[in-house]
Amino acid sequence: MRDFATLFTTLDQTTKTTSKVAALRAFFEAASDSDKLWCIALFSGRRPKRAVTTTLLREWAAELAGIPLWLFEECYPIVGDLAETIALVLPPARQHDDQPLTHWIKTVQSIAPQEEAARKKIILDAWDRLNTTERFLFNKLLTGGFRVGVSQKLVTRALAQCTDQDEAALTHKLMGSWTPDSITFDQLVLQDDPEADLSKPYPFYLAHGVDDIDQLGPVSNWCAELKWDGIRGQLIKRGGAHHLWSRGEELMTDRFPEFAQLRDFLPDGTVIDGEVLAFQDGVPLSFNVLQKRIGRKTVPKKMLIEAPVILQAYDLLEWHGTDIREKPLSERRHLLASLIENLPTDLPIALSKQVPATSWDTLAEARETAREVNAEGLMLKRLSSPYLAGRKKGDWWKWKVDPLTIDAVMIYAQAGHGRRATLFTDYTFAVKSGNELVPFTKAYSGLTDAEFKQITSWVKKNTLQRFGPVRQVTPQHVFEIAFEGIQASPRHKSGIALRFPRMLRWRQDKPLDEINTLEDLQEMLRQFG
Repeated sequence: MRDFATLFTTLDQTTKTTSKVAALRAFFEAASDSDKLWCIALFSGRRPKRAVTTTLLREWAAELAGIPLWLFEECYPIVGDLAETIALVLPPARQHDDQPLTHWIKTVQSIAPQEEAARKKIILDAWDRLNTTERFLFNKLLTGGFRVGVSQKLVTRALAQCTDQDEAALTHKLMGSWTPDSITFDQLVLQDDPEADLSKPYPFYLAHGVDDIDQLGPVSNWCAELKWDGIRGQLIKRGGAHHLWSRGEELMTDRFPEFAQLRDFLPDGTVIDGEVLAFQDGVPLSFNVLQKRIGRKTVPKKMLIEAPVILQAYDLLEWHGTDIREKPLSERRHLLASLIENLPTDLPIALSKQVPATSWDTLAEARETAREVNAEGLMLKRLSSPYLAGRKKGDWWKWKVDPLTIDAVMIYAQAGHGRRATLFTDYTFAVKSGNELVPFTKAYSGLTDAEFKQITSWVKKNTLQRFGPVRQVTPQHVFEIAFEGIQASPRHKSGIALRFPRMLRWRQDKPLDEINTLEDLQEMLRQFG
């Protein structure tokens, strides 16, 4: 655990890619195979399940620290992170066991089945054997909230250097539904067994945003498609079975049973990249309709009728068992078009149509009208491009429509987390409705550190009431809020929910009486919802 804590500290304290890769490589070169495997798992989102409630952890930590619970609760919003708050308030450990990372993860896994008294004993004993940073990491594992500011790409790069493997090939190995409890480091990383997991997807190719299309050269070199607002996924047919994976490496096969019928028509060894869309009567529906099916293990018949889906296919990655990602997009598209043309027309799959690219002006016009068909803009892909892994600049770009915007006033503020724990960075915004202010969204990104510091100083001097970590403030500061979509929501007082809201700018030039109204939002809902 000591070595993993050292790695965490290095990763947390630097923003340099080379330093992060070097720290990861040093850990991989020194750690046991089981610790290496768990390190890979933790940095790719494969965390142990929560072992105990945060309520109990609060109570036990306050008791061990010898402080009243109310004092602990007052400390928590100031620190901004529960795991860190616990690690800081606990008394120094009376002993120290330099057990490996795997030992402490196995300890966490053993807690959930125990009675409460036994769980408490295990956790208090662990706290008494770990230093502050190690306790913080142990607490993160306990709560199932382990997140570190390092991308899986950097982990893969360091691992590729240690094992002398091709980074792209290793990226593919690390995808899929494996866990450290179901595979060994040797099987996952060192062995080359293409049959090990027939469901495994390829690493997704991700696009960068583009604003200046003049840099892209002749329009004839590009394929343009609508950028759909759905769930990016890979549909796989191998070994007689089908699988559907999201971009976040989540297996979604059971949530979209419609695609099972494709199993009888797609040739074995087929991998299609596309977008899962709610689709009815030849028209894509809003993401709000699709969202009803996200997170469900099983889908009732009523929902299958109300929110039917289709795979809008735009790339072919594997054909008859052969990886064709190195072929140019133009060839892959031709194969994909031929495949879909020969399928029955009533299957839930369609070829994503190309937008005629006669000139950049015509594409600009198509981009401006994309929101009318529930699209987010255009995807621009170089016809000669291979299908790469990860976010690469040069060949794939997303040219999104300008966001919708609304001017609103901040009415609540809350401290952030991590390095922003001492700043008020999470705000609730309201619009006017008659003589009232109606809250309608929250946002926490879009401002500079200097602006956050300035607002934090103001919040401390202009707090009207406190509700735990949340402060009600004088309604004075106006912000321009940008968002990608708007939908009706009975769960919100305003009756409205925004998609991807963020602060576009702080309108210090605008007074409170000039903010937008709830009627303005309702009009946007009628127009774009």
